[in-house]
Amino acid sequence: MKILFLNGPNLNLLGQRQPEVYGTTTLADIESAVRVQAEGRAEIEFRQTNDEGELVTWIQDAASSVDAAVINAAGYTHTSVALRDSIAASDVPVIEIHLSNIHAREEFRHNSLIAPVCEGQICGFGPTSYVLGLEAALSLKMD
Repeated sequence: MKILFLNGPNLNLLGQRQPEVYGTTTLADIESAVRVQAEGRAEIEFRQTNDEGELVTWIQDAASSVDAAVINAAGYTHTSVALRDSIAASDVPVIEIHLSNIHAREEFRHNSLIAPVCEGQICGFGPTSYVLGLEAALSLKMD
């Protein structure tokens, strides 16, 4: 099984940006932990971009190359109809994840435009959200 992890804007700054919200773990640290957890069970690919269009293209291209995707769309979660539409049009099951509990933060973060077109949402567990996203994607294989 091949699982694509997509990371949106500012996630390249993990470990530096608002550590009181996002912690001190870097995206590279998270990727390493996911790879360890996936060993022997899935092939993992990690990508990060600050560009909405690139995320849309990656979702569109995923149909021909992966079995599932796990996405932390960051700020685009709450604003991007284009990202939502690309997930809805894709044949790839997508799991939405967030480091923080978006429902316990500012009001504008409570609404996820992508949640209705994803298989499910995991939020609020810090870096463990990524490992839980991996497990959720792997469970899709069993269905």
